[in-house]
Amino acid sequence: MRMHQTMRWYGPSDIVRLSDIRQAGCAGVVTALHQFAPGEVWPREAVRARRELIEAAGMDWTVVESLPVSEDIKKRRGAYREHLHNYARSLENLAAEGIRVITYNFMPVLDWIRTDVSYPMPDGSLALYFNRTDFIVFDIYLLQRPGASGDYTGVEQAAAKLRFEKMTAEQRESLFRNCLLGLPGSTEAFTPAQVLEALDGYKGIDEAALRKNLFSFLEEIVPVAEKLGLRMAIHPDDPPYPVLGLPRVVSTESDAVALLQAVPSPANGLCFCTGSYGARPDNNIPAMVHRFGDHIHFLHLRNTMRDKDGNFHEADHLDGDTDMYAVVKEVLVIQQRRKESIPMRPDHGHQMLDDLGKKTFPGYTAIGRLRGLAELRGLEYGIFASQYNATPPVSIS
Repeated sequence: MRMHQTMRWYGPSDIVRLSDIRQAGCAGVVTALHQFAPGEVWPREAVRARRELIEAAGMDWTVVESLPVSEDIKKRRGAYREHLHNYARSLENLAAEGIRVITYNFMPVLDWIRTDVSYPMPDGSLALYFNRTDFIVFDIYLLQRPGASGDYTGVEQAAAKLRFEKMTAEQRESLFRNCLLGLPGSTEAFTPAQVLEALDGYKGIDEAALRKNLFSFLEEIVPVAEKLGLRMAIHPDDPPYPVLGLPRVVSTESDAVALLQAVPSPANGLCFCTGSYGARPDNNIPAMVHRFGDHIHFLHLRNTMRDKDGNFHEADHLDGDTDMYAVVKEVLVIQQRRKESIPMRPDHGHQMLDDLGKKTFPGYTAIGRLRGLAELRGLEYGIFASQYNATPPVSIS
């Protein structure tokens, strides 16, 4: 039993074609209907059309990434009850078309944050990078979030002030734009005022309140998913700690434990991202995979490299702070016990070779992910052959 290998696809507008993903050796595609805003229903006809498109390319679509949770649901304000109803309807339509895993996250306002999406690596490829000092520059000087300075030490503020003063207008604009790429609809040109308004919407919602809202969402949605034979898989926070004064509640092992205990169900589980969890030094990734094995419904395998100042970049898949050998070895044990393949995708490949200079979704160039998948496939093949004294099939289906 080996992992079901997939790649993420952003739909017909993605510069990476379905044929590229198939040629990379994938058996499946992970995608979403990005044309619908959070809170809207995904019509069954639209789901079917996307599924048929993928199947015509010789692959399957069994994992959604992501069915977004609206800000109103996260805050439990405004139109959240209507959005919950629509979420349940979308689950029904997805299940009717053969989807089995629903990925989502509960990060307020921003889904992910990086300060540089073209960080040069020694070999000339480009990676995603989070620099804490640059982020403080963004928070205090570019966004000018009220009270932002109180979140940082005097030493950090001094370093940020010096960095800001040395930046050109072009560098400041690039930093502002990069930090907002995780904002839904980030192809638009957002102003600081618009972002501050979104942040202000979470006034009065601390970590305890956001966690309570997450558990309420699960109490209402997980029974629907279980009845439909679906598995909900929550993606961890990226990065896995509070940012911009916003709480984060899916960052640590204890967060995952609390979430699973809040609504015990085979439908309540994890999208285990080794990169997001791995950006925290206090998360022991192989141990967490072992502990949560029966609750992992989807895997993001990527690696990050941290430093002592809180900066991290996307490393090669087999060369970062996470012991990927130990992770894959544990996943194979879990799959033999569960007697099922866990869907996996390589995540956040480097921009390299002919993809340099192309305008793609950050972290989602074709060749960098192909390289990551090839490395992970080889690692899995070697572990499987040695551990189970058998030659696994090269092609996964």
